[in-house]
Amino acid sequence: MERAINGHEVDSVFHLGAQTIVGTAHRAPRQTFESNVQGTWNVLEACRVFGDLVQRIMVASSDKAYGAQVVLPYTEDTPLTGRAPYEVSKSCTDLISTSYAETYDLPVLIARCGNIYGGGDLNWSRIVPGTFRWLIRGEQPILRSDGTFLRDYLHVDDIVDAYLHLAEFADRPGHRGRGFNFSDETPRTVMEIYEACCAVAGRPGTEPLILDEAVGEIHDQYLDSSRARQELDWSVSVGLEAGLERTFAWYTDLLAD
Repeated sequence: MERAINGHEVDSVFHLGAQTIVGTAHRAPRQTFESNVQGTWNVLEACRVFGDLVQRIMVASSDKAYGAQVVLPYTEDTPLTGRAPYEVSKSCTDLISTSYAETYDLPVLIARCGNIYGGGDLNWSRIVPGTFRWLIRGEQPILRSDGTFLRDYLHVDDIVDAYLHLAEFADRPGHRGRGFNFSDETPRTVMEIYEACCAVAGRPGTEPLILDEAVGEIHDQYLDSSRARQELDWSVSVGLEAGLERTFAWYTDLLAD
């Protein structure tokens, strides 16, 4: 890592590498902590060593860093109280990032978002790619949960835009070590997302097989993005229907053969 930063004179670092699946974290906590916690300090330590080169660092975190909360939506003032392995790994990611920012004056900012969807996601256990693949193949879709879990969803294009907005502010005084939430601020249940996918795919009314076996997942969580709108001038540009249409077209092309 240090060799890469020094050898290529890297001035901007986007830390996106992580184990991102809640179920995997529940089954393999040690590997998740190694990836998400140790991986974070490895990146930030390399940036600290070559602090004269690195001008901005964007750390991709998650709404899971807040853990389960009574008050919704989560704001950036909501405490980081992860309990399950994946949540703890993201809480630690954020705390380590803040520590490096405040102790070593590293230009770190933290992005927290909910569920990301869009072309390129090949994790078929997620609701959007999994549902589209089943529908394209003419198979019965499967829901891991009971369909009532509440989340916010952002298209990958809006997430990329959020990361770029954040990176532009990382080297400005007063911002280092801060977290920013990114959300469309319209929470939806898993079943609502499933039905929207079916509608976009031209298969409305398709009945899913509901397994109701989600483990280690918070039931309701969604974010307030006021800070990002006001301080970063960021806003959502891809609505859910348009985003799902783009995504369905991508999977249709991918699975055509």
